[in-house]
Amino acid sequence: MKKDDLIQVTIEDMSAEGAGIGKMDGFPLFIKDAVIGDTVEAKVMKLKKNYGFARLVNVLSPSPDRVEPLCPQARRCGGCQIQEMSYPAQARFKENKIFSNLQRIGGYEPAVLEAAREPFLAMENPWRYRNKAQFPVGLSKDGRVIAGFYAGRTHSIIESSQCFLGKECNEEILRILLDWMEEFHIPPYREETGKGLVRHILIRCGFSSGQIMVCLVLNGERLPHAEELVSRLTKLPGMTSICLNVNRQRTNVILGQTVLPLWGQTWIEDSIGEIRYRISPLSFYQVNPVQTRRLYEKALEYAALTGSETVWDLYCGIGTISLFLARNARQVCGVEIIPAAIQDARQNAALNGITNAAFFVGRAEEVLPEQYAKGDARADVIVVDPPRKGCEESLLNTIARMCPERVVYVSCDSATLARDLKYLRERGYELRKWCGVDQFPMTAHVETVALLSHKSPDSVINEKITAETENHI
Repeated sequence: MKKDDLIQVTIEDMSAEGAGIGKMDGFPLFIKDAVIGDTVEAKVMKLKKNYGFARLVNVLSPSPDRVEPLCPQARRCGGCQIQEMSYPAQARFKENKIFSNLQRIGGYEPAVLEAAREPFLAMENPWRYRNKAQFPVGLSKDGRVIAGFYAGRTHSIIESSQCFLGKECNEEILRILLDWMEEFHIPPYREETGKGLVRHILIRCGFSSGQIMVCLVLNGERLPHAEELVSRLTKLPGMTSICLNVNRQRTNVILGQTVLPLWGQTWIEDSIGEIRYRISPLSFYQVNPVQTRRLYEKALEYAALTGSETVWDLYCGIGTISLFLARNARQVCGVEIIPAAIQDARQNAALNGITNAAFFVGRAEEVLPEQYAKGDARADVIVVDPPRKGCEESLLNTIARMCPERVVYVSCDSATLARDLKYLRERGYELRKWCGVDQFPMTAHVETVALLSHKSPDSVINEKITAETENHI
């Protein structure tokens, strides 16, 4: 097998990024847009020592789980990786991925995982779930102002005003903005030159409040003909905030740090369950509020709070989980590295009349060990919701030394979750329950909630003796 060869292969598995995996004489090939069970014709594009990449040319025999994608741009856009797989099959794939990682990386026996497994939380309707959309703005080849989405792994804009994961109102907002830019000759930003004004259009929608925010990301601080734009946008029901974000850097980062009001306030409000949140253009807020509520309710269930506990919530963001927990705890301490997020968390606590939540700015890997070393940190329950890279060893070590009754781990990457659970298991924590939550239908991403609690002293001693015996055999 060599580059540019046409091959026929059956897809046996899928990668963490949603590419199909087929094997030629045991050699794995990653094939984008292929579905488990497909037999495909593909062109070999790149070969490495232990794996390669091929481009899908033709589906020779479709999988029973293959469906026609709802979006005409599904293959080109980088947003949806697995829209050509039926939704029940997506849910099975995601749950199997969690199980496999916990077994392969975490070292758990299948019987242990089966005993701890709880039903996977899929969506009833896996469309129109996103409360946030970001559209890059540019010029078409014929000079028209366009907006859409980046093609996978590129900064080439695929013109599209419609995304079936976002709210329907996004399409009307884009139409108004693009017509206004054409009419008043407002230049879009061009990455290759650093010139032009409008870089991105950010839209946020409150699912429970009905409030809408439109934020234009500018290569400058002034917006010509702003009055005309405001007049048109404010005719839309729910419009609450129209603002500008200033980003003059030659960078791929979408947002700058400065937000200026254009009309209304610079935030909207939304609720998850009984907790209200104030959301700015810069706020980290879960994009799927329906599943976020189920995720947080599961985390709260696992925490099993009675009202007397002290809880540490690490990587707390704007306090979304912290405030959920605070209603049932004696004290909650949240830690987040981003100062603006902690400011939002404190505002959100005040907004909800919550007085038993304290928030610390800093790296969780530094704040918790420092507080523990000073004798200022104790915990009955610790909740962690880290980024994809998972928790650093210094943090896991401190958690184990603090010896909380329960650890609730919320993960967006089951591979690093498995690695971290293995570390905690070796220090006396047993996996009691785990549950997959589909926060991002049509993508390969999946969330997991896991509950760990202390093993009995006898089981820790027996496990240590067993491990030492195995090491000497």
